[in-house]
Amino acid sequence: MKPVTACRIGCEGEVVKIRAKEPIRGRLFSLGLAKGSHLKVLDHTLAKQTWEVESDGTKIALREEEAASIFIEPSECGA
Repeated sequence: MKPVTACRIGCEGEVVKIRAKEPIRGRLFSLGLAKGSHLKVLDHTLAKQTWEVESDGTKIALREEEAASIFIEPSECGA
């Protein structure tokens, strides 16, 4: 289990935990990110301040704080 911010581009897996307080927790749930969701890291900025992920077919842009609160169990990590 590791946070999205520790994953390389191409890494994908299942969301196992979300450690965020309101209102961030509510925002993540409203975007469809919840325990059991499939998530893939698509890209991030050079400074790693924003992350682009795909969850169950939906592309989502996350701030660093949001991405750091999402923990996945990687099933496959590409380059």
